[in-house]
Amino acid sequence: MRVVDTQIPDVKILMPKVFSDDRGFFQETWNARTFAGLGLDAAFVQDNHSNSAKNVLRGLHYQIRQPQGKLMRVVRGSVFDVAVDLRRSSPSFGQWVGVEISAQNRQMLWIPPGFAHGFLALEDNTDLIYKCTDYYAPQDERSLMWNDSTLAIEWPLPHGTAPRLSAKDMNGVPLHAAELFA
Repeated sequence: MRVVDTQIPDVKILMPKVFSDDRGFFQETWNARTFAGLGLDAAFVQDNHSNSAKNVLRGLHYQIRQPQGKLMRVVRGSVFDVAVDLRRSSPSFGQWVGVEISAQNRQMLWIPPGFAHGFLALEDNTDLIYKCTDYYAPQDERSLMWNDSTLAIEWPLPHGTAPRLSAKDMNGVPLHAAELFA
């Protein structure tokens, strides 16, 4: 497995080895020893599967008392996956990184605890599967405003197209009003 650094050093693009032939392909998506050897020592407790139509934007979500690290991968379609650093003590506090991950490129994205996470589905019927380092805790969940001008996330929406949002995501708070990590 190859690791590629992003603009925020703690967020990593993971490129697994893919073995392909005329029958299809095989790739290993999680191996505790391999990941620990890469410096990504994570204990996962929950797997999630999200299906989205094109231009559905989910996020930017985080849990304040039970922060989750997430290992993201797309098995059908593609997403623009975004992580926002909410750790006040971090040199990259308030910065974001966005990566296109897809069934075609087979890349994965590691987002450590302390980040808000969101994604935009770039194709209809996109399936995103991700592992989490802590359990979902709805009482701890928070949402940042997806279009906060302070963050200025460059979502790849077609010109003049608004994202499809849940009520929760329409009511996200701007960074300056958000609960943050130390």
